[in-house]
Amino acid sequence: MDSWFQAERSVNAIRPGDHAWLAFSGEEERAHIIGDFVYDGLATEEKVVYVTDAPPDRLPGVRPRHGIELRSYTDTRQLRVIPREQACLSGRGRFDPDRMLRTLEREVDAAFDQGFRAVRLTTDFSWVLNEPGRSDLSQMLGCEHQFGEAVSPSTMAMAICQVDKHACPQDELVALRDTHEVLVEVNPEFDDGILRIVRTFEPHGLRVEGELDAARHAVFAEKLSLVTHERRRIHLDFSRLRFIDLGGLNLLAHHATGLPTDDGLVLDHLPADVENVIDMVGWHRLPGLARGQERPFPGAGGMAS
Repeated sequence: MDSWFQAERSVNAIRPGDHAWLAFSGEEERAHIIGDFVYDGLATEEKVVYVTDAPPDRLPGVRPRHGIELRSYTDTRQLRVIPREQACLSGRGRFDPDRMLRTLEREVDAAFDQGFRAVRLTTDFSWVLNEPGRSDLSQMLGCEHQFGEAVSPSTMAMAICQVDKHACPQDELVALRDTHEVLVEVNPEFDDGILRIVRTFEPHGLRVEGELDAARHAVFAEKLSLVTHERRRIHLDFSRLRFIDLGGLNLLAHHATGLPTDDGLVLDHLPADVENVIDMVGWHRLPGLARGQERPFPGAGGMAS
């Protein structure tokens, strides 16, 4: 599949027909995304199917929230936790793509018979990539293609395929990603149609999209403070920033001066116009701000005024 046609969606925007991909950087990122995927399904009376060897109360990426007791959902079979041996292993204990596909079809049919309006499926395939004796990626790619062919035309099924992004070489990760039509990410911290702020995990920080003007300084400062409390170096991804005013730059500089000397704020993927303004002001006059990675692709820059 050509990645040109891939859609990027927040987890709360996943819908039936989506065969989605999550390459997570660590447990924190997975917990945010898969936790919301599971809880959104339970809250809207959709069936949730999780293939894993973990017990329901210790599902990877899922933690008790708001007093919800997961056992009540397993009792009603709205939440189905299926061990790998039952869902996708052959008699020899190896990954069996055909059995995984049959599990998908069976659970979707059962959800329809039980009266659920949709069914959410998810599993972590990282263990398959590390399976002893795996010679190449063809079996896994074939499974993902079959999975996509089953989910994409469905009016009921949606799926998130999870993989630890450190579990395989980059070329294999890209090949697996490109068998999916949707790339899923964490729900935004803020989105009013003009400014969108999204949590990032590797590196730790925020992606700032759209326009950061005076009317949105307060909410940006609030979200920046929340990630700063975690006492890690903060990266701000500006690759999708179209506009930032000088007040926004002053806000960044003021925030950075309150950070420990070794922490600071790293500004990644600066649009050309914004970087030009900072160069004119002088990086030496903005202590605590550091130039990070360059923009990953050419395009129109943002504007500072």
